[in-house]
Amino acid sequence: ADTEDMMRRLTKEELLRFDGRPLFPERRAYTVKYELSAGEAALYTAVTEYVRTEMNRVLRFAEGDGKKRNNVGFALQILQRRLASSPAAIYQSLKRRRERLENELGEARLAATGRRVGIDEPTVNPDMLRNIEEYGQEEIDELEELISTVATTAETVEQLALEVETLKGLEAMALGVLRSGVDTKWTQLNRILDDDPMIDAAGNRRKLIIFTEPKDTLHYLLDKVRARLGNPEAVDVIHGGVSREERRKVIERFMQDKDLLVLIANDAAGEGVNLQRGHLMVNYDLPWNPNKIEQRFGRIHRIGQTEVCHLWNLVAADTREGEVYARLLEKLEAAREALGGRVYDVLGELFEGTALKDLLFQAIQYGEQEEVKARLLRQVDGAVDQAHLLELLRRRALTNDTMPEAKVEELRLEMERAEALRLQPHHIQSFFVEAFQHLGGRLKRREEGRWEITHVPVRIRERDRQIGTGAPIQKQYERICFEKGLINQQPVAAFVCPGHPLLEAVISLIREQYEQIMRQGAILVDDTDPRDALSAIFLLEHTVQDGRVTSGGKPH
Repeated sequence: ADTEDMMRRLTKEELLRFDGRPLFPERRAYTVKYELSAGEAALYTAVTEYVRTEMNRVLRFAEGDGKKRNNVGFALQILQRRLASSPAAIYQSLKRRRERLENELGEARLAATGRRVGIDEPTVNPDMLRNIEEYGQEEIDELEELISTVATTAETVEQLALEVETLKGLEAMALGVLRSGVDTKWTQLNRILDDDPMIDAAGNRRKLIIFTEPKDTLHYLLDKVRARLGNPEAVDVIHGGVSREERRKVIERFMQDKDLLVLIANDAAGEGVNLQRGHLMVNYDLPWNPNKIEQRFGRIHRIGQTEVCHLWNLVAADTREGEVYARLLEKLEAAREALGGRVYDVLGELFEGTALKDLLFQAIQYGEQEEVKARLLRQVDGAVDQAHLLELLRRRALTNDTMPEAKVEELRLEMERAEALRLQPHHIQSFFVEAFQHLGGRLKRREEGRWEITHVPVRIRERDRQIGTGAPIQKQYERICFEKGLINQQPVAAFVCPGHPLLEAVISLIREQYEQIMRQGAILVDDTDPRDALSAIFLLEHTVQDGRVTSGGKPH
């Protein structure tokens, strides 16, 4: 079917403004490699060996028990990803798994020593595991926690006891690494916090988003970054356990409050969320689904963003899965330079045969075999091959032509006419500034046409809670403006227009306070009218009625 007149599908780098300038700013990604310390490397080797051993055992269930195979395989993948995430994440994961299996062991021993273990496997639809990326972050967190603590290959009390002892040893190693304070991954983030893009020309710290995966790492980073910045109020979090209303409050505060500098989030904030107040991002944990890199990057690389967007990807290059991921990131950067940045929009389509997560897990299982490693790297190279990328871009496009210049000019004129007919910004500004101050609000004029609100009275915020349906009103706003063209200066301003919760709350309070006066009528002043005489505005209503009546005496 011909879709030319209905929609156009282009990469962000191909979209232009009416004046020919790019609609989106440049985006740059950096691969930050680090090597594990001796203690971290020993823990990585031990946990990876445990995962490999259990995976080899689970292959026995390939024919007889697909449910156990899927559950155990999923649980082991979770452990490996948390091992790469942080010492806190792997320690807490091992501890919870050991405690749960230890409880199962105690119950099994009471029931019948030496007999088969009757652990209740979690009932999970295999399709749910295959399509887990389609679920919300809270559901993913719950599912991962359920399976990672229960699924096991142990069939007898002796086997379960042996696994519990293995977990105790791994747990002790993880606790030792955590207590040592040596965390080379955090060291890299700590350095990034002092990179040049993090500080503006005035010496102030810019806003930053840090993406991680497990909540254990998220809270671990929350403590560390708060201590690093010396201000608990400068850091906040979003994860699957945060309610929708609280999430909206955090996002709005990040957008409007200059004191909130760092937002730490997992993929609960990875899609459908506007965080363009910042243009700096760190992938502390790399997703095993490459499409999520674009989803995360897209939180700051949005229409209206005026700054170059920077993304730092942290990867342990001396681990098996890290080596494969580092190769992918290097090839992506080379392709980005060759194709003018047009790579991020097709990340989810790179691996058409074997998914990236399967390649990474194969690296964990067989990475010591040179021929397997070479094959995996060849698959990565093929996925990011320039010819393959160009083919993906061609297939993704719904049209190969561009819009004629005459059509572009026609659209521009239509938009200008529509703009001229709307309620003019200076009228809104005049009303809002006076009404807001009348209600006890404090604001200061900053750049031309832009204001800073230093205090929003409680009564305005309370009225928003009563009538509001949009983003919650903040206690302060770094910048507001009344004209669209002034939004995307730095710092980005909140656009106060009809429908904005701040304006709606002010209107509601003013109407309530002066309702009786308004019923008496009003004198309208037109600053543009050169005449001295007064004019009267009349409203006349009339209706046309059928004078006939029905048989029952009622009018038609």
